[in-house]
Amino acid sequence: MRPPHLQGFLLVVICLGSYFGSSENNPFPDITDEKFINDCVRIHNDNRSSVNPPASNMLYMTWDEGLAVTARAWARHCVFEHNIYLRDVRRVHPVFSSVGENIWAGAPPSTFSVMKAMRLWVNEDQYYKYESNVCQQGKMCGHYTQVVWATSYKVGCAVQICPNGVDKTTFSGQIGAIFVCNYATAGNMNGMLPYQTGTACSACEGTNNQCQAKLCRNSERDKQKSRFEVNSFKLLICYFFITCMSLHLSPVHRLQLDP
Repeated sequence: MRPPHLQGFLLVVICLGSYFGSSENNPFPDITDEKFINDCVRIHNDNRSSVNPPASNMLYMTWDEGLAVTARAWARHCVFEHNIYLRDVRRVHPVFSSVGENIWAGAPPSTFSVMKAMRLWVNEDQYYKYESNVCQQGKMCGHYTQVVWATSYKVGCAVQICPNGVDKTTFSGQIGAIFVCNYATAGNMNGMLPYQTGTACSACEGTNNQCQAKLCRNSERDKQKSRFEVNSFKLLICYFFITCMSLHLSPVHRLQLDP
């Protein structure tokens, strides 16, 4: 049996390797793939700009590398349930204090595309009543409301093949795929509406906003990133050490949530 300090060292090495490396057995695009990133951002913004009733304060959404890393780390677990560590402030992300999440899973893997996965999420709008801010009994609306949550302005997604199936699904015994998107700041806050209604961009948050496709876009907000530059290497080490230790060493208490 390895000494505890050696086990800890090996764990850190493995975790850092999972960040810097990519999965050779994953046929899907990596989180750095430009087309994948553009598809995720474009489809989110298309749906945000076309809400009904129309929104007055919907922020333009851009990509965040840190959120994508968190999404990839959880996707590799191949389990159809929410990341239980998202509720812990800054435990899985060094910048944002709250992170939201949407999950899609399917089989066979060929059933996946960003468009198909997100269509299932946004089609929940048929069960959601904005005026009363309620979801039809027995239905899910949380994926839709997170996609169109006005103050969620950063997104990071990852897709992972699951050779042994996606746990907690009806197709767990066959090869499948899982798609995870993380959002900042988190949506679906209890008792709050996803956005304000009114003329597009008439209630944009902050100053220096441009109205683009009915969305409030701000160049400074777009520039906000959790990208780990060389001069923040210590932050990278701390972030991934904490994340990996929590994922590998903490007891897992399953949450009864609808991903």
